[in-house]
Amino acid sequence: MVFRSPEWVPKLPFDPPDSIPICDFVLREQYGRVPLNQSRAPYTCGLTGKEYSTAEVTQRVDFLARALARRLGWEPNRGSEWDKVIGVFSLNSIDTLSLAWAIHRLSGICSPTNAAYPRSELTYQLKASKAKALFTCVPLLPIALAAAHDVGIPQDRIYILELPEEFETGNDNQNNYETVNQLIDFGRGLPELEPLQWTKGQGANQTAFLCLSSGTSGLPKMAMISHRNVIANIMQIASFERPYRDKMSRSSNRPYYTEVALGLLPQSHIYALVIICHASTYRGDNVIVLPKFDLLQMLRSVEKYRINILYIVPPIILTLTKSEKVTKRFDLSSVRAVYTGAAPLGTGAAEDLQKQFSHWKIRQTYGMTEASPLVLCTNYTDIWLGSSGSLLPSTEARIVSDEGHDIEQYDQPGELFVRSPSVVLGYLNNDQANLETFQGGWLRTGDEAMVRVSPQGTEHLWIVDRLKELIKVKGHQVAPAELEDHLLSHPSVLDAAVIPVPDPESGEVPKAFIVKQPSAGVVVPNSVIKREILKHVANHKAQYKWLKGGVEFVEEIPKSPSGKILRRLLRDRERASRRQNSSKL
Repeated sequence: MVFRSPEWVPKLPFDPPDSIPICDFVLREQYGRVPLNQSRAPYTCGLTGKEYSTAEVTQRVDFLARALARRLGWEPNRGSEWDKVIGVFSLNSIDTLSLAWAIHRLSGICSPTNAAYPRSELTYQLKASKAKALFTCVPLLPIALAAAHDVGIPQDRIYILELPEEFETGNDNQNNYETVNQLIDFGRGLPELEPLQWTKGQGANQTAFLCLSSGTSGLPKMAMISHRNVIANIMQIASFERPYRDKMSRSSNRPYYTEVALGLLPQSHIYALVIICHASTYRGDNVIVLPKFDLLQMLRSVEKYRINILYIVPPIILTLTKSEKVTKRFDLSSVRAVYTGAAPLGTGAAEDLQKQFSHWKIRQTYGMTEASPLVLCTNYTDIWLGSSGSLLPSTEARIVSDEGHDIEQYDQPGELFVRSPSVVLGYLNNDQANLETFQGGWLRTGDEAMVRVSPQGTEHLWIVDRLKELIKVKGHQVAPAELEDHLLSHPSVLDAAVIPVPDPESGEVPKAFIVKQPSAGVVVPNSVIKREILKHVANHKAQYKWLKGGVEFVEEIPKSPSGKILRRLLRDRERASRRQNSSKL
């Protein structure tokens, strides 16, 4: 049985355009965006108040594209997009989206990278994407330079995204690299670029973003996200929100209702990249950009800029519920809604937040990089804590049993399959993963879900369990297979398995079960080997991938006859151990 969005959800006003770049769709009024003269400034720095109007952003995109064309020798209508890949490794900036759109204006590809990555992981993404240039920021410049050297990106193709002044000190080398503002000033004096001459369907088949994803299993993969994928999801979000926006417009007696949104989640993450940045700009909203999460900075920004929407993740929600004495010092009355995604939000945490802020609407969502990203969202008038909401327009879902049959009954769990114009083109150079994930036009999510009917009679999807084995750490996704592969490179490790364990601050953290080499531990104590293993991961992996759940030595890793790790047995073992330890207290 195929499930679809509820009847009250408006259909898309027109088919998502398949022959234009994202920048044209978002910045030009002819594609249905809120008129420029009715829009707020797209991005405002939450620390300095610096901002540009939509018209100014459009001009900056143009000038930056001219400068990049001259500096890199690229032309809009010549050469493959795969020869025009630019990596972006930076904390959040009000110019991040302008840079992405300037790359698209040249028919190039933007590859955003997690700012938490160490040198080895940045090197991996730059190499996989075959990036020809790199934008970074001053705090991350040393890592960026080292990784650029590893993959052969020359010094004159490394550029700086400016941040507030407090982040711009401490690196004497920074003046050797052109900044975005300097490039824009340079582009101002250059001739106009020729218009893009895309053929019919080019936007549906041409990659706009290369984003690293843990996928449904295995090692990280590069998801190829087309221009039409992003455009489709923007339209889906805007249509889903239209009844609420129309109502608020009528009640406020304004032709268009716009809001102020919090933008502190990493702009390299698909959640922030599309839902917060792209969709907000299209709807005429203002995003208050913070370089990274800091509770006091966030609360000050909510109060100062009268923020209406908080786009956050469960660990931030947990921080809010545990910081009531701090939150009471700030005027947060402007907040109407909280969007939470990127990881499951427990019903208990949602109820705690609701008790603390009774007027906030808690809107849970579900998505993944492979869907660009949003699939489900909670409606303002049909909130059911624990549910991930209803399907967006033009989105279909199936619930499939272990035997491969469609489940037609409510309240019966199975694997979630999704079909939508926002589902990505596939993974770059990974045929096996493509066969496993994209099947007959359907995206196999790897998540266990079920359909339930809300008290208001609307179909909601509940994410019951995670089949795809990802560990969600403060909104980041960690693939166990990636850590296991790295652990096997340690001389003391014969076999390894990694599972998530609960953590009060991060939601989940990785824990490793290790089978030692026969020679290990004969002379060196286990405690020393554990420290070496922890250091081995910490030296090569981003901090959120560290084994904060600990290391436990076991005789063997439980596996199926085909060799698949039986993580459920390890999770059961871990729960039993925690219950036993708890009963002793």
